[in-house]
Amino acid sequence: MGRVWRRRVAAMVVAMCAGAVTVPALAEAAALLGGLGADAPARARAIEHGRGLATFCANCHGAEGVSTIPEVPNLAAQNPDYLLTQIDAFSTGKRKNAFMEGLMRALEPADKAALVVFYASLPAPPPHASAAHEVAAGKTAFDRICARCHGQTAHGSETTPRLAGQQAAYLRQNLQRYLTMSGERFYAPMTAAVSQLGEQNIDAVTAYLGSLK
Repeated sequence: MGRVWRRRVAAMVVAMCAGAVTVPALAEAAALLGGLGADAPARARAIEHGRGLATFCANCHGAEGVSTIPEVPNLAAQNPDYLLTQIDAFSTGKRKNAFMEGLMRALEPADKAALVVFYASLPAPPPHASAAHEVAAGKTAFDRICARCHGQTAHGSETTPRLAGQQAAYLRQNLQRYLTMSGERFYAPMTAAVSQLGEQNIDAVTAYLGSLK
């Protein structure tokens, strides 16, 4: 499956360069994902299809969705609806990363639904040890600013990501991007929230989130 996926990516990238590929609508992938919730056999098949597609993603995100690269996010146990919106953001260029933009445009709607349901099915990454005083300070800041959207346990929701157990370097990088409005990530409510959080609290918050189960 890995070789098949690599050939598909190569063919689609060539087609994109020639202007022959259009970006599939988010609605179609979302409808397919929604239908998997009540159809256990279809969900199982989708997970296996997603596992095959993810052999390419494993180079950066890890075979089980837990990255060994500090600046690359863990995808294991991530909320599938949120993952789907991020695939769409890369596909449409709303989220900037030339490599990811090309890969996500190569996915068909069924591939997108399968990939996110596969990652959602994986066990959450283990917590990381951090200094107790930093974790305590991070919890205070998180509860004050972030918990209202990401939840008290940082597991997120359909529209917000699971942050518990996430890579600290990845979180730090993206919080800085929102804070400085550098262009890679843009979402006005996040920029406002990180501005309230303050740059001085970013390290503590990322340490706290990495320590959560």
